[in-house]
Amino acid sequence: MPRNPLRRLLQATGLLCLALLAPLAAQADSLTSVDTRALPALPEPANVQALVVVDDRPLALAGDRAWILAPDAGAWQPVAIPAGLGDAPVAAVASVDGRAFLLPEVDGRAVRPLALSWRGGTLLARPLAEFPEPLQQPQVAVQGDTLYVAGLGDDGGPRFLALAQAGTSDTQAWRALDAWPGGAAPVTIAAQRSGIYLTSADGHMRRWSEGAWSDRGQLPGAPQTGVARAIGQAHILYLVRAAPGAAAELRLFHTITDAWAPLPGTLSGDLRLATGWGNGLLWAEGDGAQLRLHHDTLRSGQHLLHWIDWLVIGVYLLAMLGIGGYFYLREQNGSEAEFFMGGRSIPFWAAGVSLYATNTSSISFIAIPAKAFESNWQYLTNNLVAVLGLMFVAVWIVPLLRRLDLMSVFSYLETRFHPAIRMLASALAILMQIGSRLSVILFLPALAIATITGIDVAWSILIMGVFTIIYTVMGGMRAVVWTDFVQVFVKMGGAVFAIIFILYSLGSDLGAVREAVVLEDKTKLLDFSFDLTKATVWGFIFLVVFDVVLTFPKDQVLMQRSLSTKSDKEAGRSIWVFAAIMIPGGFVFYSIGTALWMYYRQNPERLDPLLPIDATFPLFIAAELPVGVTGLIIAGIFAAAMSTLSSIINSCATLLSVDFYDRLAKAPTERGSVRFAEWMTVVIGLIGIALALLLSRFDIHSLFDVSIELAGLLGGGFAGAYTLGMFTRRANSPGVAIGIGSAIVLTTLAWSYNLVHPYFYLGISIMLCIVIGYVASLFFPAPTRSLEGLTVHTPAPR
Repeated sequence: MPRNPLRRLLQATGLLCLALLAPLAAQADSLTSVDTRALPALPEPANVQALVVVDDRPLALAGDRAWILAPDAGAWQPVAIPAGLGDAPVAAVASVDGRAFLLPEVDGRAVRPLALSWRGGTLLARPLAEFPEPLQQPQVAVQGDTLYVAGLGDDGGPRFLALAQAGTSDTQAWRALDAWPGGAAPVTIAAQRSGIYLTSADGHMRRWSEGAWSDRGQLPGAPQTGVARAIGQAHILYLVRAAPGAAAELRLFHTITDAWAPLPGTLSGDLRLATGWGNGLLWAEGDGAQLRLHHDTLRSGQHLLHWIDWLVIGVYLLAMLGIGGYFYLREQNGSEAEFFMGGRSIPFWAAGVSLYATNTSSISFIAIPAKAFESNWQYLTNNLVAVLGLMFVAVWIVPLLRRLDLMSVFSYLETRFHPAIRMLASALAILMQIGSRLSVILFLPALAIATITGIDVAWSILIMGVFTIIYTVMGGMRAVVWTDFVQVFVKMGGAVFAIIFILYSLGSDLGAVREAVVLEDKTKLLDFSFDLTKATVWGFIFLVVFDVVLTFPKDQVLMQRSLSTKSDKEAGRSIWVFAAIMIPGGFVFYSIGTALWMYYRQNPERLDPLLPIDATFPLFIAAELPVGVTGLIIAGIFAAAMSTLSSIINSCATLLSVDFYDRLAKAPTERGSVRFAEWMTVVIGLIGIALALLLSRFDIHSLFDVSIELAGLLGGGFAGAYTLGMFTRRANSPGVAIGIGSAIVLTTLAWSYNLVHPYFYLGISIMLCIVIGYVASLFFPAPTRSLEGLTVHTPAPR
């Protein structure tokens, strides 16, 4: 019967899906292992009272004697006790980033902390400000340059104090903060990026954040007093006894999901003292001649790709080359319009999908799920508001520029103002795209993939960079648009599969976890408060006005797709398609983050505490997904990167050819212009690869911030020039030149004094250019050339 083959096909498909989803049932082991090593014995028997880490070197304090571990960890070296430390008992210690703080006790009470430091082979102890009152059972933690102390006052009530600029200023005084509810004695206190975490004798964990306490649930046992070590960006390591007299176990608390995860092994022996050191704990058992010291260190596992995953990635890369080769064979002798603009025949729907692919880089593919995993959906408001901005762009800006038949968006600045403004704007745009975007978009996904799978960063960079160069130089704009089209389906298909996979894996736990999602506001979307330090609706409106509406015209990477369509109407429709995809696409990526939160709340042992939060989705891909699917979604990460990379490379090559070769060459020809652009495609790609490899030797966070600052400092002025050109009739060349120069100088001045957050530089620069440029234009004659078709007030006749 004809139905039988179909039925068998459906059955086979169902069995295949079950086979893909089945591996999760067996995955419950911890991804993190613990390496234990024995440290050398102290030179002589001693009653060690405290262990503390100073300048990343363990220090053992035993009354009037002290020893510090040699840099090679081969032996303990005697240290002179500094004045002020004495042989008083130690109530609590804390160390972070080479700094150490110690609370000595007098008659069972702590009066003032000491800041310890190691300089020139000498241990120094500096007294800090006295507490407002003596504290009993105190615990101490450090966050940034602030010291936090929790303890009990003489009346037995809880006290919570903070000292700003601890160890660096003698003028600061202790500030009393709201004490934790319940008033039970503190057992441990630790600082993690999301707040201060306190465990107390009543068996509860509480967090202090944004000036308020919140209960984070019951403890899984009794923590070791004073032992809590912040690990990575979202974990705290504790020593916990499940029952009185039981052996101490290493447990991790995840501050995002509020879940506890056991680590393999227990601490054998009679545990006496412990303190945080590196990515683990330094602990001691026994006493006197029987004292033994150990160091437990957490270690990440690596998840090597299966050959089937490599096969999937290889098929994807060959498909991209195939698309480039197809258009190369079709149009070997194409004109400038063919190579740069796809013959101005790209369908509007393909251009719109390409716009979305270009706008959604690999950074978004990795960082957006991480943001939703860590917080909620408030940043999705940006997509919702951006759609309104894109509507304005679709109706007013894109059709105006498309009617001018531009290849370079900066041609508009020449027609409206002056050739010098066009060339300067184009040169700076090229520098910013290569320096601020191309290298970072190559490097960040390569770093994430290398961290998880063990693929060398350099190989990831080379794979993405070389393949992108080849298909871009072969196929030009057509290859870029159609590979973008395919890449959207690759990355979105992988993203949707990941969501379904997670929800299926939760099984009967799905209902309970979904309730937790609601209780924790993990899908909170809109915030109408006027707190400028938060992601509010008003902040996103400000961002969209300056980052979408006013900067879209100067973005060659995005505008080139709209300019490649058949008409001004089609160009506007491409923006509508882009806007229509943006909202559901945003929901998909934010849903991944929430689904990851649900999964790791139930399976906290599957997290790696040593990885950054941004690596959460890549970790899930590598550690949880079946063979083959992992390769598909890593191909999706490659696709997200390569779609943006090809767009940047092609657009920069277009600008170099149209704005410089065609104007400066002695006898430019269309064929010569295309050949020049092909060579520039290779050169730009190789420069991007070289810069990405260079980034791997530096701190990516600081370099990424610099790229954002550079875009704001230099890009805002020209966005202001477009605004003046399109929306005013009075602006003229001298006034706009003054506006651009003033905007760059004044924004740079604001940057040098650290007046605002770097994200505000773009908006500030645009506003300065608009205001100063318009006012300056009033001191010069009004434009005499025809403005027909160049402003929204003077449309071209149809």
